[in-house]
Amino acid sequence: MQEPLLDPEALVATGRWLAAQGYRFTTVSPATHARVNARAPGLQARSLRDVFGWSRPFAPGLLSADSMDSLQRRGLLAPAEDGLVRSRVRFSSVGELLFAHSAYPTLEADAVFFGPDTYRFVSLIEAELARQRLPAGARILDMGCGAGPGGIAAAQQAGALRPELVLADINAQALRHAAANAELAGVVRVELAQGDLFAAVDGQFDFVVSNPPYLNDSTQRTYRHGGGPWGGGLSERIVREGLPRLAPGGRLVLYTGAAMVDGTDPLLEALAPGLLAMGWPWTYRELDPDVFGEELEQPAYAGAERIAAVALVVQRPAP
Repeated sequence: MQEPLLDPEALVATGRWLAAQGYRFTTVSPATHARVNARAPGLQARSLRDVFGWSRPFAPGLLSADSMDSLQRRGLLAPAEDGLVRSRVRFSSVGELLFAHSAYPTLEADAVFFGPDTYRFVSLIEAELARQRLPAGARILDMGCGAGPGGIAAAQQAGALRPELVLADINAQALRHAAANAELAGVVRVELAQGDLFAAVDGQFDFVVSNPPYLNDSTQRTYRHGGGPWGGGLSERIVREGLPRLAPGGRLVLYTGAAMVDGTDPLLEALAPGLLAMGWPWTYRELDPDVFGEELEQPAYAGAERIAAVALVVQRPAP
């Protein structure tokens, strides 16, 4: 199931309107979202945060007639039960920025996901750029960009250096959200690329960031399914195909998940031989030892002990 593509201009206009209202929202995990919504009386929205954060249905009278008309014309509302309506989009805060992404629950095959992983991913990028700045005019690539927070955060941090940002994803819905979010953030030099990983982009890059899908999803939704027995297939491909695309001195920053099996990390075991043979400096570490614990109830994870959030940083030596 897929929803009609959203208009980036509609997302930008709505994001600016919400920002002017002082709107802020921190998006939680799907499991926490379900628990919080379950205790809301009748699940009916009472505020902008309920509408555009908690994705609760609302009575048309909650918003002004002008606001309702604008949202309807822009295709951002959908009917709900009992004469209520719902927003087709959520907006989340990261620092001072707002990011548009898919409404909860994210059941569509082309849903654009955003959650706690996003915040950890952005923090990882900011720390890496604080450790070592980018050169002037750097080319930044956000591979599998989703809503684009990783690449946008990198471009913002390097803003005075006039970086070029490429937002790449196989999902057309994701690219529309990412384009809107880049405009909301004031990022100017932006290119969109749709296709299968690095086949969609040209040239070399000074900074490649990626937070790919890393679960073994039984329905193989684009934003969740990473491929392979433990969901690490896309992460492995991004490293193997991405390292040759690094410019001299360039870095690849991968934030992903790794299923731990009998005390071992199959993702690290798959990547380490190639990284050691290449001889470039790299680090790999756990950022959170236990994420998406509910997935361990799925048959695909019957042999896993836990799923950890991990970070890999690889740098191509400068000449």
